[in-house]
Amino acid sequence: MDSKNVIAAISLSAAVIILYGLFFAPEPQPINQALQEKNNIVENSEAPKLIDTQEINTISRDEAINNSDRISFENENIIGSISLSNGGAIDDFTFKNYNEKLNGKEKIILLNPINVKDGYIFNTGWVSSDENIDTPNLDTKWKIAGNKKLSPNNPISIFYENDQGLRFERIISLDEKYLFKINQKIINKTDKKYKFYPYAYLHRNNIPEDLTDFYILHEGFVTVSDEELKEIDYDDIDEKSYTKNSKKGFIAIGDKYWVTSIIPPKDRPFRMDIDYKNKYRASYIDSEGLLLESNSSIENNVKSIIGAKTVRDIDGYAESENIDKFDLVINWGILYWLVKPMFFILEYFFIFSGNYGYAIILLTILVRIVFFPLNQYAFKSMGKMKVLQPEMNRLKELHKNDKQELQKSLMKLYKSEGINPASGCLPILIQIPIFFSLYKLLLLDISMRHAPFIWIWEDLSAKDPVTIFNLFGLLPYNVPSFLEIGLLPLLMGITMFLQQRLNPSPMTDPIQKKIFAFFPFFITIILAPFAAGLILYWTMTNILTIIQQWIILRKTTVKTK
Repeated sequence: MDSKNVIAAISLSAAVIILYGLFFAPEPQPINQALQEKNNIVENSEAPKLIDTQEINTISRDEAINNSDRISFENENIIGSISLSNGGAIDDFTFKNYNEKLNGKEKIILLNPINVKDGYIFNTGWVSSDENIDTPNLDTKWKIAGNKKLSPNNPISIFYENDQGLRFERIISLDEKYLFKINQKIINKTDKKYKFYPYAYLHRNNIPEDLTDFYILHEGFVTVSDEELKEIDYDDIDEKSYTKNSKKGFIAIGDKYWVTSIIPPKDRPFRMDIDYKNKYRASYIDSEGLLLESNSSIENNVKSIIGAKTVRDIDGYAESENIDKFDLVINWGILYWLVKPMFFILEYFFIFSGNYGYAIILLTILVRIVFFPLNQYAFKSMGKMKVLQPEMNRLKELHKNDKQELQKSLMKLYKSEGINPASGCLPILIQIPIFFSLYKLLLLDISMRHAPFIWIWEDLSAKDPVTIFNLFGLLPYNVPSFLEIGLLPLLMGITMFLQQRLNPSPMTDPIQKKIFAFFPFFITIILAPFAAGLILYWTMTNILTIIQQWIILRKTTVKTK
């Protein structure tokens, strides 16, 4: 393939990512009427609708936590607490191993009390068809029974007794990572019968401030119902609620790197609801309910995975807890078949090298090896075209007034030398999905977050901060964003220029040649804001291509003299 094809392929990759997202990406669409009618079966469901009447009075996070009775929890990965004063909700959750900012000390806080501006909670409960039954809610004060701190192998027990002879109990356990298991029970000490419906919910006051809002990455609600995956944006729920009956699956809220989820009991029909009424609400409720006989008890088990979207952990929970398609809370996208294997390849190279920058370089080498035969054939054709450039120019001058005869002469020349002028397109077209896959991986893989490379680049998932316009950080001022051309994008542009010089010129017009020569600079500016890891991959691809082309060019001979 000639330089024109190379530049066109790169331009296409960049243009699709940037321009489509800016101008052509479809606006989030509300759930269409047909889908709503198909899924909205509340009227036919026996389970009552969950009603949230709590008023939100915003206070500071410290005030909300300090002014309530709590049970703390902790393992190697997370630390937080459960509010006894506010319905036994899990509403205080902090990651121990993830910082807000690179080189910062503040840890990522995922959950906050509901009366905080960014309130975000998980809770479980019971609802009865009898409105006169006093069931626990967010205003309920629970009591501790036994252990006062939740940790792996040390569950906690809390309870609430109403004045109607009903005792509500919860046993909450936590594993070494992010899995909460809640066993909730009702003990009936009366001679009456009741019917109760167990439920669990996620409440989130606002859309997260760091929402990426980029079409290539879904952030919002994720559900799997009877093996059907549904991804729902916040904008969808602003316009219309979502309801679906199911027998297996889960419901979750996924951020870029974090997830909160509800996993209902297996093999019991349930209804999932997602709506917005002063806050975003995602819930499940048992569709059939449980009959509580006199002087007896009923119980229900629900799980919640609240944590980081680490691939190994998410896949592990999907398998160990038998959660259908739970791995899809990580938004692999339509290139799932390529992005996820690429993750495991990068992870293997990381284990081998100890650094994700080196892992990306090794991935680049692997890609070049895999496509070596194809590239070899393409570069041989390009090398012959380079050598034949004088003869091609002679033919163009000879037949400058007869394009048809020029085309015949060129095709005859190509045939005699065994050249396929389009042979170079295929390697680039094949590698474009790899380019997009790596871009997707850098966006969603939490392992890449704050991943350094040598002593210059501290975060391969962010744009290169080392810019030429402040002398790569030596000058103490910031430059306009459009001038932030990092060292890696600069190297990418230089290697693109060198690669261009090795290829036969596709242009004869002097003005076209100048425009064509400007393309590496243009692409450098476009790709400069992209993740440094992506630019590293493309730069290494250019370097390896230059080496391969140079070697082939030196060995290339043609019959025509």
